[in-house]
Amino acid sequence: MRRRQFITLLGGAAAAWPLAARAQQPAMPMIGVMSPLSVATAARNLAALRNGLRDLGYTEGLNIKIEYRFGNGNPERFTALLSELVSLKPAVILTGSESAIMAAVKATQTIPLIGFMASDTAMATGKIASFAHPGANVTGFLADADPAIVAKRLELLREIVPGISRVGAMVIPEEANVDGTTIGLHSAASILGLDVLIIEVRSATELQSAFTQIERDRIQALFVPQSALFFARRTEFVGMVASKGVPAIYPFREYVQTGGLISYGPNLPDMYRRAAVYVDKILKGDRPGELPLQAVERYELIVNLKTAKALGLTISEAFLLRADEVIE
Repeated sequence: MRRRQFITLLGGAAAAWPLAARAQQPAMPMIGVMSPLSVATAARNLAALRNGLRDLGYTEGLNIKIEYRFGNGNPERFTALLSELVSLKPAVILTGSESAIMAAVKATQTIPLIGFMASDTAMATGKIASFAHPGANVTGFLADADPAIVAKRLELLREIVPGISRVGAMVIPEEANVDGTTIGLHSAASILGLDVLIIEVRSATELQSAFTQIERDRIQALFVPQSALFFARRTEFVGMVASKGVPAIYPFREYVQTGGLISYGPNLPDMYRRAAVYVDKILKGDRPGELPLQAVERYELIVNLKTAKALGLTISEAFLLRADEVIE
């Protein structure tokens, strides 16, 4: 679904919200959590959410219930999983990706939704009021893949692998065209003097052919965007990158902990902990449409020196000093 359709759905939800807000919540409120990842992959994020809730006085099983659903990196499952959560009538639903929040908006226009999404100028066209006052049943966090962040990742990749001229970008077309990745890649590549080849992947079954293309087209370095499909399979993904001997930059630290070279992106557990604050506000009666969409507060740079050595790369001391974490 395109972003404009998503925003239209948000606008239509505004009128229905007051009725939902007046509905009496059960003695032990239920939170629905829709993670796009697997149980194991999502564990660190969900622990941060529970810790955040605990800091606010909520203990799972004691005064709050949490219903979990896991997409296992398969966006085609999100709609059915969200429908299941909606049928349970939770007090609020938290979704962990752009695709999941769009599926959630289609599933309900009354239950409060907290989502991680990418920003877009369409959100300021009048379909919703503003970033500060969304005006519907949705609020959340802007886990941006906007042009500036994409450009920063390309700059870091070129800095750590000097002399590259041809970069491959493995993307999910439907995601990359709406979250700023495609625009950002072409814009930044032009400024940096890089040739970017877009490698489209629509399902896990296409990964092998995509990596074959990397070798065939003599890609010198790889740009990996935010995607539940890749993240849920990061061990396999990083292994395939290593088999081609190609340096790559990833959006999250978990890739680097698995053996990836470098990552630059949001701290996901931090975002889940912050989401607990919005859960608390909604449970206490705040309208999600009056809670501002929040930007990422922490971007972190992670470097794996062992992987760098395996690739024959020498990373400068100055670069390492800028890193938030160096894995040796």
